[in-house]
Amino acid sequence: MAYKQMVPAGAHRLPPLPYPYSALEPVIGSLSLRVHHDVLHKNYVDALNKTELSLVKARRQNDFENIQQLERELAYNGSGDILHSIYWTIMSPLGTGGQPGPLTMQYINSYFGSFEAFKDQFTQAAAKVMASGWALMVWQPMWNRLEILTAEKHQDLTQWGVIPILVVDVWEHAYYLNYLYKRKEYVENWWNIVNWFEVERRLKLAIAGRLPLFTGMAPMNC
Repeated sequence: MAYKQMVPAGAHRLPPLPYPYSALEPVIGSLSLRVHHDVLHKNYVDALNKTELSLVKARRQNDFENIQQLERELAYNGSGDILHSIYWTIMSPLGTGGQPGPLTMQYINSYFGSFEAFKDQFTQAAAKVMASGWALMVWQPMWNRLEILTAEKHQDLTQWGVIPILVVDVWEHAYYLNYLYKRKEYVENWWNIVNWFEVERRLKLAIAGRLPLFTGMAPMNC
């Protein structure tokens, strides 16, 4: 089994978008996507690198006076980088809002009862995240099933051990330029650009225990 090379402290890089800025229109406009990826996601990457280098310095000097704040920043910015990196890949101009792949559908039906029941719960959860955050479909290996979770900010309200499979960003910066305050409308339209090929791939790898969080360009077939 091949393992990804360790990312050294302070060496995180902004992953490139796997499509042009205009590719997700009209669901997500090119200006919104450009600002979200090039500015806001990059800020999380830069802050994560800065925090990790501060922790390296703290270990070398055995000075942990600011450890509480540094650990908060590590969780916040690290989670922001990871979730955004997944978010870009599970959207696609070819994601026509159709049905999930066979394995994804099997696990959705076995726990949620139907795709419509899953979709309704996920949409409502995303629309009602308090303040800013995310809605996620995750693989919970402890229970051998899918689960829907929300996260305020990036790191709050999670379950230990889960693997994000499908995520939607419901911070205002993800939708405000296109939808103003209409978050639910954004989420409902977002289903039309879900890349179910990538979702299926991620679930297969998660179940097999060999899913890297981000691998660049999302494949266009299962």
